[in-house]
Amino acid sequence: MNPFEKIRQYENLHIIFWLFKDSCWMLELKWMGAFMVLPTLFLCIWIIKKTFHTIEVYINIAILCWICANSYWMLVEFFANSAHKHLAAIPFGLGFLFVLIYFIKYYQLYRKQKTENNR
Repeated sequence: MNPFEKIRQYENLHIIFWLFKDSCWMLELKWMGAFMVLPTLFLCIWIIKKTFHTIEVYINIAILCWICANSYWMLVEFFANSAHKHLAAIPFGLGFLFVLIYFIKYYQLYRKQKTENNR
């Protein structure tokens, strides 16, 4: 089995955790939503570890930033003063930065492969 196929299976499970967490947020199931942050983050960090030496790591770090921002926002709305939810913009912004890095690296890799194929 291709190692990336196994990672895809975990990514699919990760999406289920994420959707469950956000559904708890929507339904205002505070403690269940707060609990679901843990497996969602754990699986995301595991996926980053498994893709660490590939270009995909940048997208996975962006997803981690998004989950952190999303989780912070949810937890602030549930358990603290919602006036501070704007701080979630920091990890959201970092997520955009990692997506930009991913596309720069992807473009560089594409140009390198194209140059090597034209030789």
